[in-house]
Amino acid sequence: MIKFIAAEDVLPLRNEVLREGKLTLDECRFLNDDAEESFHLGYYVEEELACIASFHPQNYEGYPGKAYQLRGMATAPAHRGKGIGNRLVNFAITYLRGQKVNYMWCNARKVAVAFYMGTGFEVISPVFEVPGIGPHYVMYVKIQ
Repeated sequence: MIKFIAAEDVLPLRNEVLREGKLTLDECRFLNDDAEESFHLGYYVEEELACIASFHPQNYEGYPGKAYQLRGMATAPAHRGKGIGNRLVNFAITYLRGQKVNYMWCNARKVAVAFYMGTGFEVISPVFEVPGIGPHYVMYVKIQ
């Protein structure tokens, strides 16, 4: 089941999956987590939060229209490969379409490019390095 959740709810899984448990929960916060139009989604398997993603209003340079950036997407290791990340992203796209958003973009880890392509995203940048994290691409999906 997909639910809108609070920013605090995403922090433990963000830390576990994206930061290998090396940070405090407070260090896993993003600048816009609590911005008025930001929102966070969680996919629950029974009572367990299995997959998360955060969405912040943010345009990408050179791309006009209303946009959201997808950040901090993470799936617990025990729940990977079951399609729940795909369902979460598709839920977000449907929701954002209803909010009259034109596109969504993200900085995708190189290892996640195939996943995002499977949800309709395309690569729009050369590879770049995020210090301490690794190689990334900017990816984009048109919503309307």
